[in-house]
Amino acid sequence: MRPLQCLKAATLGLALAVGVGAAASAQEFKFTLHHLLPAKAPAQTKMLEPWAKAVEDNSGGRVKIQIYPAMTLGGRPPELIQQARDGVVDLVWTVNGYTPGLFPRTEVFELPFVYLNDPKAANLAMYDMFESDLREEYKGVEVMFLHVHAGQAIHMRDKLVRKPDDLSGTKLRIPTRTGAWIIEALGASPVAMPVPELPQALQKGVVDGALIPWEIIPPLKIQEQTEYQIEGVDKARFGTTTFQVSMNKARWDGLPDDIKAAFKKASGPEWWGQVGDIWRASDEFGIGLAVKAGNQHITLTKEETDAFQKVLEPVVQRWVDEVSAKGIDGKALVAKARERIAAHGGK
Repeated sequence: MRPLQCLKAATLGLALAVGVGAAASAQEFKFTLHHLLPAKAPAQTKMLEPWAKAVEDNSGGRVKIQIYPAMTLGGRPPELIQQARDGVVDLVWTVNGYTPGLFPRTEVFELPFVYLNDPKAANLAMYDMFESDLREEYKGVEVMFLHVHAGQAIHMRDKLVRKPDDLSGTKLRIPTRTGAWIIEALGASPVAMPVPELPQALQKGVVDGALIPWEIIPPLKIQEQTEYQIEGVDKARFGTTTFQVSMNKARWDGLPDDIKAAFKKASGPEWWGQVGDIWRASDEFGIGLAVKAGNQHITLTKEETDAFQKVLEPVVQRWVDEVSAKGIDGKALVAKARERIAAHGGK
């Protein structure tokens, strides 16, 4: 190489090194985000990755969020919220119901026929109620956003279900304690497990089915372990599950205002609503994949759906009675949740 070429190459190398170094130094605030599902699950690709990028962009490149899927930083899914509270990780995406009783007020959005079929409306209702009704139970963390999925549908290995009695004597995987109450009301036996354990449980016959949304079908290959996917009329579901993305409170409190603003700007009501749209779209993709694989997608008639609602209405009262015994006005929360969901176009 001639001297001039050597000089150009050296100069280019130095510039690249300086550029990389500058980019690294610009990332003053690095965060770990830990969650339970595989990296290719829609929860990461469609929700967590876009949200993290929005925060990073809002910060002008000063923030970097590294996502760790599938519990790669250790522990089991029910331990995620404590990992955030203890500062083992900075951020988590987790299922509220994996720690039963810890978020009782937020459970109102999981109840059957309080939540019916509209995740966007439910998310926006939670946003409306967060400061006034929900925040106090999120001690030790700063909530970035809450959301629900498209709702619990019935997945069965080999039994067609069209009425509540069809589930009598079966074993179903539960998503939450409210989900367990739903299963018990239907005459089935609830079996608790984090959702990543479900495929093997179905394969081995530990459970006959599960209450989960359609969106989880692709990442866990549920279509290979089931024959029937069942929902109510107009996409009616049998309750739902609440989730949170939250940061360790001490880490949050130590951030400068402009970095806090980068997170808050990415986590406003528009985003809470958009997350509902993301989960609805992922749900549609999931059921499409199951049908393509040869599974039967069963939509109950209005009369059949009404029969399920009649059986499940006592679950709402059970929740009201339980939280009221702890000094929480459950009846008022049910009324307010239904009113706010309706205000955002839901049912």
